[in-house]
Amino acid sequence: MSSILVLVRNTLSSPAWICFTWFGMTAGISLLATPARFSAELITRPIAFDVTATVFTVLNKAEFVALILLLITVRASGRAAQWWAVCGILTLILVAQNTWLIPELTERGAMVARGEPLPESIAHAAYSSLELAKLTLLFASGIVAAGSTRA
Repeated sequence: MSSILVLVRNTLSSPAWICFTWFGMTAGISLLATPARFSAELITRPIAFDVTATVFTVLNKAEFVALILLLITVRASGRAAQWWAVCGILTLILVAQNTWLIPELTERGAMVARGEPLPESIAHAAYSSLELAKLTLLFASGIVAAGSTRA
C-alpha cells in the first residue's frame, strides 16, 4: 500500500478528524454566525430568532451524525475504553440540548417575536455553558487523538 493510502487510512481511523470537523461546524455557527446574525442591521429580531432556531435545530441533527461517526470510529479503532467518557459526555450534552434547551430557547424566541414578557430561565446560560464545554472537549480530544500513535 502506498504511503499516501496508509496516511489516509490512519487519518480516517482516528477520532481526531471527527472531533475537529465537529468543533469547526459548531464553533462556526455558535461563535460566529449567530452573533453576526443578531448584529445585522437589516434583519428584524423575529426573523433572526426564527432563522437561529432553524439553524440550531439543523446543527443539533448534524451533531448527532458526528456523534454516531465518532462512536463508530472509536469502536472500529479499538479505542472504546479510552473514549467512553468523552463519548458519554458528548451524548449527554446533545440530549440535553435537543430535548430541553433548543425547544425552550425556540419558544422564548417566539415569545420575544410576539412581544411577550419572558419568564426567568437559565436555558440560555445552560446552553452557552454546555456549548463551551462541548467545544473544549472536542478540541482537547482532537488534539489527544491527533497525537496518538495508535491508528
